[in-house]
Amino acid sequence: MRPDAPVLAFDTSAAHCAAALLRGGEILAERAEPMERGQAERLMPMLAGMLAGQGLAWRDLGLIAVGTGPGNFTGVRLAVAAARGLAMSLGVPAVGVTALEAAAYGLPRPVLAALDARRGEVFLQLFDGAESPPPALARDDALPSWAFSAGAVAGDAAPRLAPVLGAVALAQPVPLAVAIGRLAALAAGAGAPPGRPAPLYLRAADAAPRREAPPELLP
Repeated sequence: MRPDAPVLAFDTSAAHCAAALLRGGEILAERAEPMERGQAERLMPMLAGMLAGQGLAWRDLGLIAVGTGPGNFTGVRLAVAAARGLAMSLGVPAVGVTALEAAAYGLPRPVLAALDARRGEVFLQLFDGAESPPPALARDDALPSWAFSAGAVAGDAAPRLAPVLGAVALAQPVPLAVAIGRLAALAAGAGAPPGRPAPLYLRAADAAPRREAPPELLP
């Protein structure tokens, strides 16, 4: 990846369609539209519009950065599939960044990233500069012991968890898609091996497969 090549970052893991266009870490364009549904129809026009607004074409991109969750099952799959398709068609790398990593971007360590998982649950990950527990899904009233060790919490669930944890709620310094783009560029610049972004699922899909056996086919 060329250092001056634009980076296109996007995320649809929650009730939004968020995107950013960066060059050398600087923000060229950024958009975030709240939406419960419709991301599949909105994402590509949003990305194309951002590129056109900067006088850029798809072929000018040097990196695709995508939010890989955790979050809405369908939204995560949508963004990751779009990133893989763009990377393959354009011949550029794609790097996945979790929403938890993005929530903790630019904040002092240790910090607990906490995202609303709905149903009285949260997605959690502790970032303390050392080996930390893996991301987890927990109930608000049954938080893991390590969640109380940070002293600071970030993410959209921070306001409601901070009083419970006895922690300070920190605001994210940059929009979500910008954090995803910068983290992906850092990983690519550090020589991270190329690979396909993979979704991070911490909860099973709501639409479960059928449990009964399929009917027997007659000869």
